[in-house]
Amino acid sequence: MNQISPLAYVHPEAKLGDNNIIGPFCFIDRNTVIGDNNVMQNSVTINYGARIGNSNEFFPGSSISTKPQDLKFKGEDTICEVGDNNSVRENVTISRGTASKGTTKVGSNNLLMENMHIAHDCVFGSNLIIGNSTKFGGEVTVDDNAVVSAEVLCHQFCRVGSYVMIQGGSRFSMDVPPYIIAGKEPIRYAGINIIGLRRHGFSNDLIDLIHNAYRILYSDGTREENINRIKSELQVTKEIQYIIDFVQSSKRGIIK
Repeated sequence: MNQISPLAYVHPEAKLGDNNIIGPFCFIDRNTVIGDNNVMQNSVTINYGARIGNSNEFFPGSSISTKPQDLKFKGEDTICEVGDNNSVRENVTISRGTASKGTTKVGSNNLLMENMHIAHDCVFGSNLIIGNSTKFGGEVTVDDNAVVSAEVLCHQFCRVGSYVMIQGGSRFSMDVPPYIIAGKEPIRYAGINIIGLRRHGFSNDLIDLIHNAYRILYSDGTREENINRIKSELQVTKEIQYIIDFVQSSKRGIIK
């Protein structure tokens, strides 16, 4: 049975699962689907088009599936998907999609800290930690297990790779490849995320292999020449192939 405060508003067309807690002054709009065991503390807004999974906790002031902050948006019928076991802290805003992709997606087991923003048509993975007041422009992709610190500004259309650590206060408009630390001003490659990789069970040999891949990637020579060197000089594990594919598919280019 759901526990719904008499001070909350739930639209009659909203679809709720079981065992949800909906606190006072929450607003749940029509065309919303909410799974089981979610907790919505006071003053949470679940807007039109939200698709919420299970066992998420939404803190006061969070607003999910907001109308996109995009002048090209003309009211098209789009959605915002949020997975399971996310902690969505105070005043977090997540926009729904536009005609570009139709959906904003956030995976599972993420910690989205206070006052951060995910814009329209973004695709966020799982096991992410996003710091306070960090903002992502439209159509950004963040792969699994990334850590983005506080007050980071990410330009639209960028991609952030898995297992990265991005320093607080950074600003970037290029892609951040996987397994690295990115920081300083202007933002740049600052080494391998050794501590993060060890915490996730990467062996020392694999960490050394990744380090060697980036040593070659950021050496003299064109990006294509350096990729070819990686392929010829190193064992191409799935991790190394991920780096290669990430760099070769980058449309904005990777940080220096």
